[in-house]
Amino acid sequence: MHLREGQPIDVADFAAALAARRAPGETFVLGLTGSVASGKSTLAAALAERLAAQDGARVEVVSTDGFLFPNAVLTARDALGRKGFPDTYDADAMAAMIVAARRGEAEAPAYSHVLYDIDPALARRFPKPDILVLEGLGLPPGGAVAALDLFAYLDADEADLARWFLERFRRFLEAARTDPASFYARFLSLTPEAADAFALEVWEKINLANLRQHIAPTRDLADVVLRKDAAHGLSVAAVKARR
Repeated sequence: MHLREGQPIDVADFAAALAARRAPGETFVLGLTGSVASGKSTLAAALAERLAAQDGARVEVVSTDGFLFPNAVLTARDALGRKGFPDTYDADAMAAMIVAARRGEAEAPAYSHVLYDIDPALARRFPKPDILVLEGLGLPPGGAVAALDLFAYLDADEADLARWFLERFRRFLEAARTDPASFYARFLSLTPEAADAFALEVWEKINLANLRQHIAPTRDLADVVLRKDAAHGLSVAAVKARR
């Protein structure tokens, strides 16, 4: 299947387009980025499930969150409040993981949103996959992006992204009611109104700033730009020839 600009698309369509591009015996690496709360993880998981089912492919999904520097390192660099900005990722380790996955067994570190930090217990090793989906932020043009077979950007209106971020924050907060170890448990004493106000402040000062300064500019580097509407419907906004 060929992707065309303006074309409505679903997970099955995108999976078919990816499957058609991969060469037997080689690892095809898809990079998927976009704003915080745009739905990258959800789309990556759905793609993996579909590719495994329709193409019999061995698919591994790796979140770039695992390549964030640990909180201790970020704190020492006075960068904890900028988590998610390009300099908070170990870009070299990310690129090295891609190389390892193409050659054979690779290891992926993991991040816990509950702990709000890297969790060594969640790290995993996996054999050479048919398709590797690397999803998240911190995909530098000169590092991981250069090692990708396809770079996709998931785009959406800022107003929708803010709404989805708030909804996600509320879900984490609700889950913390039964998990005192959760990072979000510290916010349970806030009124619902205060909690929402705090979440939106985080969105505007950190995530929106990161989006405008660092994430959105990578859209121009993408081979495929997928556009998500307010109801989470997808369409193809742009398709470029591979450089």
